[in-house]
Amino acid sequence: GSASKTSGSYQPKNTLFAIKRLIGRRFEDAEVQRDIKIMPYQIVKADNGDAWVEVKGKKLAAPQISAEVLKKMKKTAEDYLGEPVTEAVITVPAYFNDAQRQATKDAGRIAGLEVKRIINEPTAAALAY
Repeated sequence: GSASKTSGSYQPKNTLFAIKRLIGRRFEDAEVQRDIKIMPYQIVKADNGDAWVEVKGKKLAAPQISAEVLKKMKKTAEDYLGEPVTEAVITVPAYFNDAQRQATKDAGRIAGLEVKRIINEPTAAALAY
């Protein structure tokens, strides 16, 4: 939201964005190596070889960060609907590979959701139309 945008201008190393670029990727991936050069926050290698971020000395996996976004979306939906939300269909870019799709599914699970399906964003747009 706007608070994050404002924070990004004076705390760029502590403001995370575009995390889906890292989700399900290895630190050595060419895309991650390019992102290391352009992202204001620190991208580090996890013990398992995945690309994680480090903020204020704390290392975080991309699915953990994505789960925080999904938790917020879950709460917003629950507030609107007036009932608990336990299941979700999550969209991902069409170019996501199997590891990225699984990491996204893991993020949903961490957020307390039963992920029924992972579908491509263009497919979701077509279904909504």
